[in-house]
Amino acid sequence: MNTPATEGAGSVGEFTFRGMVIGVLLTLVFTAANVYFGLKAGLTFSTSIPAAVISMAILRALKGATMQENNIVQTVASAAGTLSSIIFVLPGLVIVGWWTGFPFWMSFLVCASGGILGVMYTIPLRRALVTDSDLPYPEGVACAEVLKVGSGRAHDADIEAVESGGAGLKAVLVGAVVSAVFYVIVQTQIFTSDVVRYFRFGKSGAATGFDFSLSFALFAIGHLVGPAVGIAMLAGALIGWGWGVPHFLMMHPAAGPAAAAAQGAWAHYVRFVGAGTIGVAAVWTLATMVKPVAKGLAGALAASRARKAGLAHTLPRTEHDIPIGTVGLVSLICLVPVGWLLWHFSRISGLGSYALLLTVGGVIFVAVMGFLVSTVCGYMAGLIGSSNSPLSGIGILVVVVIALMLVLGLKSHLPPDAGRALVAFALFVTSVVFAVASIANNNLQDLKTGQLVDATPAKQQWALVVGVIAGALVIPPVLDLVNHAYGFLGAPGVNPAHALPAPQAGLISALAQGVIQHNVDWSAIMTGGLIGVALIAFDETLARVAKRVRVPPLAVGLGIYLPTSSTLMIVVGSLVGWWFNRRASRAPRAEAIQQLGVLLASGLIVGESLLGVIFAAAVAFTGRPAPIALVGKDFAAVSMWLGGVAFAAVVFVLYRWIEGLVRE
Repeated sequence: MNTPATEGAGSVGEFTFRGMVIGVLLTLVFTAANVYFGLKAGLTFSTSIPAAVISMAILRALKGATMQENNIVQTVASAAGTLSSIIFVLPGLVIVGWWTGFPFWMSFLVCASGGILGVMYTIPLRRALVTDSDLPYPEGVACAEVLKVGSGRAHDADIEAVESGGAGLKAVLVGAVVSAVFYVIVQTQIFTSDVVRYFRFGKSGAATGFDFSLSFALFAIGHLVGPAVGIAMLAGALIGWGWGVPHFLMMHPAAGPAAAAAQGAWAHYVRFVGAGTIGVAAVWTLATMVKPVAKGLAGALAASRARKAGLAHTLPRTEHDIPIGTVGLVSLICLVPVGWLLWHFSRISGLGSYALLLTVGGVIFVAVMGFLVSTVCGYMAGLIGSSNSPLSGIGILVVVVIALMLVLGLKSHLPPDAGRALVAFALFVTSVVFAVASIANNNLQDLKTGQLVDATPAKQQWALVVGVIAGALVIPPVLDLVNHAYGFLGAPGVNPAHALPAPQAGLISALAQGVIQHNVDWSAIMTGGLIGVALIAFDETLARVAKRVRVPPLAVGLGIYLPTSSTLMIVVGSLVGWWFNRRASRAPRAEAIQQLGVLLASGLIVGESLLGVIFAAAVAFTGRPAPIALVGKDFAAVSMWLGGVAFAAVVFVLYRWIEGLVRE
């Protein structure tokens, strides 16, 4: 077993100039691709694993490369996968007609100050949510396994024997190639991307359906998170689509195809039920985290005292965070541009007479709400991974809170036509908090990877600051480019036929308008809150009656809130992974087989993630949503059967092949 190196145990090449250059270049490319694809498809890619694979290939050609240096590169580039999530809020200012473009310095400062604040906020959370936590961190673990295999590191006798024959690297490479090839075939449309079925039933015209995304990356994430989270997400999907969608369609009948009716009910009602459930579960999560967070802060303060006493060398290198005093100072410095942004925005939006109140109140809101969402987002990332963490759900909760505060505290003192300015201010504050949340969602995942590869946390934390600044530089011009080229659906004067959907930004801006204009449906959110309370009571009862069986309320909320295209394949992966591990546990070299299963899952994430970024760039450059399509819509029925059968067959063959690797 590897023990952490101490500061005096020899230097390890980590934070190098060449690593920073590679990381920044990857961040610029991945951020641009993620911004476009997120606006087009409503989702972004995690870039940690693709960055690790690319940097591994580059650094292998150079002398003296280390696993820790490679880890720093992926840490820098990981900012591209999460900071680009700002597209879920910031375009709302264009959609509501407040901005016509994206002012560079304002947009840059929103991303940079919020993102760096997110890094700082998660530093005292590291011990509570990473070191002393049993959260799975699927993408963090997968990235660590990729780094270990690439460096030839092993940590168990059976695993070492397997690795000496190259089985681990073979598992990662085969997984990556298989998922990449399958992804390419899906893009040709010979295989469908989803196995989908919607149908109506009953005299009321109710409808429901399902959508299994044929994604090896989602399947692999399910393998890594395990059955408890998978079953909880399945329960959420059943609540959402087995009860919620039919229930709301019976209350609000909709004509037309079953798919359109079901999707409309989910988007307008069920998603808000999920947001309410997530909100209550998030508050409960915060309450349960008070003690471990306090313990983590105490540990950070103890480490700070040891440094001041000249005893830094007694601390393991893997326990060296950025000193807590520096964390506090940098956090305060970040709040300065936040204050200026809010002051400036108030002055130019016609709210100048209340600029001081809005600035002071806004800074306090960002500081407090930012820390709260950092804790929740870090927990959610640990639970199901950064890519699948429902950041837009956090955006919904934040915009509701800030909009309510503006309505209760200020709206009655303003003229009737000031409502539009309040909507814009609510979206702007939410953008800053969202930048905090997006990086918090990512940083703890990176720190989990670092923990598993014996990295120095402080160097990772500074590396992510570099990545945040690099990402913040490229986001405004790319947003401006796509806004002028296509526009966003719902924005004034935009051609709907060519506009980018920007679904989350449209939803959050509509919610801000609804709260401030008093026309939002609170019943769905309150229903979700009641479901959350019931789930918490059920989970706590399970904890007392059957200590090893849990149903995480937050995971159930995610299952309600996220589309089935994101959840159902994770459920399948979690159950297949559980079956595989149980089968492996009866074999003579159980741990080696199970470890190869993790490496295979890591490879599946790598292949699809890399191809996803490449395909996003292809879409951006060609302007065609399906640039390599070989067949048309008339082939859809055949492609669904071909894709579904091929996916199941490939999964079966891969797992049997993994078992055979250990016997070779």
